[in-house]
Amino acid sequence: MRSASRACAAAGTALLLFALAGCQQDMARQPKSNPLSPSAFFEDGRSERDPVENTVARGALAEDELAVPKDSNAFPLPITPELLARGQERFGIFCTPCHGLQGDGNGMAAVRGMKHPPSYHEDRLRQAPVGYFYDVVTHGFGAMYDYSAQIPPRDRWAIIAYIRALQFSRNAPAIELPAELRQKLAAIESSPAGAPATGAVK
Repeated sequence: MRSASRACAAAGTALLLFALAGCQQDMARQPKSNPLSPSAFFEDGRSERDPVENTVARGALAEDELAVPKDSNAFPLPITPELLARGQERFGIFCTPCHGLQGDGNGMAAVRGMKHPPSYHEDRLRQAPVGYFYDVVTHGFGAMYDYSAQIPPRDRWAIIAYIRALQFSRNAPAIELPAELRQKLAAIESSPAGAPATGAVK
């Protein structure tokens, strides 16, 4: 009786191991191609295929339509209050950790030991064309990684529009300010405390 039970148990164990081995093989040998792995399915032996003729990869068309040369100051979207609001929101999410809320390079990541990015308010970046900013966000530069996967092209331009607004906020000619702000500026300049700090409205 015991030998029969042992035989049944052994047979059951063998059957279970056989079933598990078969399951493991099915999972290990899924029909897939790893990047750049060879393939016997295609005549040229490559698993990676060229795009089908007359087709565009998802997202590539929008990228091409909104891209401008690095030295261009042509803004491909109308600058509206809605675009600036979107840029401020996206800037707050993606840019402030390093660049800071004011774009001066004093974000929390920089304060805690990472490399400080340059201030957007230095002359070099105030005079840089918008195409330069688009290229840096798209492809990265120096210690900054590219954000092409995280930020779609339209949002990149929204951020750039907001960066220009930040730059203008510290370097706006007084004559271009609304009357209310000009009066406040005049009151500050005539107060005992003196003129505004360097980098404020001129």
